[in-house]
Amino acid sequence: MLFMAEIENIGKRDVLWSYAATAFTIGAGLLLLPFMLNRMSSETIGIWSLYQTVIMLVIMLDFGFRPTFARNVSYILSGVRQLKAEGIARDEDLLDHVDYALLKGALLAMRRFYRWLAMGVFAMLATIGTLYFRHVFADYPGNQTDAWISWVLLIAGCTWDLYTYYYDALLTGKGYIRQQQQITIIGQGLYVLLAIALIFMGGGLSAVVAARLVSTIVRRYMARKTFFTQPMLALLANNAAADTRQVMTSITPNAIKLGLVSLGGFVITRSATLLGGLLMPLDTIASLGITMQVVDIIARCAQVYAQSYMPKVAQYRVEQNKPQLRHLYTLSTMALVGVFVAGGCAFVLLGNWALDLIHSQTHFLATPMLLAILGIQLLEQNHSLSALFIAADNTIPFFIPSLLSAAGTLILLFVFMYGFPQMGIWGLILAPGIAQLCYQNWKWPSVILRELYL
Repeated sequence: MLFMAEIENIGKRDVLWSYAATAFTIGAGLLLLPFMLNRMSSETIGIWSLYQTVIMLVIMLDFGFRPTFARNVSYILSGVRQLKAEGIARDEDLLDHVDYALLKGALLAMRRFYRWLAMGVFAMLATIGTLYFRHVFADYPGNQTDAWISWVLLIAGCTWDLYTYYYDALLTGKGYIRQQQQITIIGQGLYVLLAIALIFMGGGLSAVVAARLVSTIVRRYMARKTFFTQPMLALLANNAAADTRQVMTSITPNAIKLGLVSLGGFVITRSATLLGGLLMPLDTIASLGITMQVVDIIARCAQVYAQSYMPKVAQYRVEQNKPQLRHLYTLSTMALVGVFVAGGCAFVLLGNWALDLIHSQTHFLATPMLLAILGIQLLEQNHSLSALFIAADNTIPFFIPSLLSAAGTLILLFVFMYGFPQMGIWGLILAPGIAQLCYQNWKWPSVILRELYL
């Protein structure tokens, strides 16, 4: 069946822009990091590492709704007449045009959901988060006033970020990959330039957090203007919104499952840093924190190709186009492994050498630890890629295994930290790797291989 190509055509230019945006984000972070490492103590860098973990936690509290909303926007723009709680509409249920009433209902549902979620996150950070950082700040030898101002600004930034999070879902679902990456480049550039300027003016950690807040506001404004063009606004205005409760009923089950998967993933990859922050010196956590930041950058670069094509993967799922799905999965896997291996080698060989050049007060972990973290993360990213292709069919079979892996990670962390304290950082590194290797690392790649290749 033919229908209007409302999803933007995604090609090599979009992928190149995605790589450019990722490279710029990395470059921006690397450009900012020397100024922070040179002018801030290891304890301050340790707090920044904890802030990075809080930011990731807040995003995880989205509970999988952003990718689920994005996927369902792609379904709507591919011509589906209704959204389903499980699976997707097939050929006989497709329209030859976009149901803008359904799209408008989805938009209203997103806006309402993120409004309430942002309010809940604000309350959580203002109470539980403040108690946590009161404990952390108690042993902080730096400027206490600046530390508390930075925390207040972080609460404001995280709240606004989450409240407007659905703009990213709209751009992804529409296939505005190139435009989305251009906005990212502008936002990151503003963030780094403003942060460096404030640091040179004598600003501390609060200056970096304030720059991030300004950048977020600008990026979200640009995303809104990109999606809500005059033609789009006219089409939405001419249609009554579909029942938002029905939209949420269709979206919520798998969104919650995906959210639990994301929360499980957060526990697996980030709980070590949070628990370590309570039991280990801040300078040790600083080394672990900046190491994990670089590994996260490598992992994000490795997933750029697959993430760029996710709207098309959703469309091919609707069309049941297995050859195209197989083609994209093969290229995505090749890009994942190639980028990860190249980035990992460069990190191991040049990481601490680069820090020595800038006279950093903080260094990366020892080489054996780096190799272990990189190996664990490569397996993690490989099975995450398979899970993305499975989830594109609006089925989330991996949410219970993800929770079990998270529970296993926490159990192993406590066993290693309290039963074998002599393991130190090694306990924090190995716990998630062992838990994932038991099932998830091999299960989901085998599922997608059987579906697409056998």
